[in-house]
Amino acid sequence: MTAAAARVFRDALELLPVERAELIERLFQSFDRPANDKIDAAREEEVESRLDAYDRGEIKVSSAEDVFARINKR
Repeated sequence: MTAAAARVFRDALELLPVERAELIERLFQSFDRPANDKIDAAREEEVESRLDAYDRGEIKVSSAEDVFARINKR
């Protein structure tokens, strides 16, 4: 790893977990396709909207176990 990459890595470790996850997602996306700012902005807006709705108690959630159990019943 270059010194610059090591510095970026150390800085990334100082981020909040959600910020690190966003950084990881963007880095992975950079390998797959050219960035599409409109799509990325719309996706980010939708995620934030859903998280806000969850925080307000407007969205019912299911545990991962329940979700997988429903999938396996199909």
